[in-house]
Amino acid sequence: MTGFPTTPDGAPGRTATSPRRRGMLLGLAGACHPVPGLAVTAVAVLLAAGTGLGVGEVVLLGAAVLTGQLSIGWSNDWIDAARDRAVGRTDKPVAAGTVPVVVIAVAASTALAATIVLSVLLGLFAAAALLIGVAAGWAYNLGLKSTIWSGATYLLAFGALPIAPYAALPGQPWPPWWIPVAGALLGLGAHFANVLPDLRTDAETGVRGLPHRLGATAGVIVMAAALAAASVILGVAPATTSSTFALTVSAAGIALAAATALSAVRAPRSPVAFRLTIVIAILDVVLLITTTT
Repeated sequence: MTGFPTTPDGAPGRTATSPRRRGMLLGLAGACHPVPGLAVTAVAVLLAAGTGLGVGEVVLLGAAVLTGQLSIGWSNDWIDAARDRAVGRTDKPVAAGTVPVVVIAVAASTALAATIVLSVLLGLFAAAALLIGVAAGWAYNLGLKSTIWSGATYLLAFGALPIAPYAALPGQPWPPWWIPVAGALLGLGAHFANVLPDLRTDAETGVRGLPHRLGATAGVIVMAAALAAASVILGVAPATTSSTFALTVSAAGIALAAATALSAVRAPRSPVAFRLTIVIAILDVVLLITTTT
């Protein structure tokens, strides 16, 4: 007969595996790339609420997007485990040994299955829009990240995402053209923002996507231009906006993009350019939400 686990002095205590399991759970949380995943989910939920979907459909869509983001994040660390170990990425839980490869493989596969089921429950049209984005994310992880087509996966994923809430509405209406276009431009900007800080470590393992081929300076300029273009579209295209609003938003986006490009040219290694692109991205996301609600 066994009793409670004991510590060396005979007092009841926790099993030796508890800290290890806790570390693995924390590792899984970190390996899913929580910040971008939650950000994409939050934007999708706000867009869905703005289109007039019911509470149940909004929650269902949010769950589908979240599980899709989890599957993409976990598959990234699963597929890149050997590459991350080669460059000593101790910040990656799988590469550091905190999370076993088999565990993250099961987590990614389970999340993928869940997002397929949840997406289909919204209807086939909405499911297609959501799953196109998930497929693009997996394709990026599986090899397109190392090709000139790396940016195309972000264009496709972020262009398709805002279509899903409209596709889940009765009658499945198509959104205004500027919504998926602005989403795609935001996605392209996000791709460069995500990759540029890791150009050096990626180069050591043979990753040569579009930002790597363009280089740091040109990459920041393309990133800023894509985000600025999204700002202009979001300021000008919606029929409900005034000319004053359109001019203000467009001018702000262009000015920030110009400042970002100038900073990148003068000091390619300075963090100022990257921080300015984050400001543009926040502006564009706020505009995308407010112009659709």
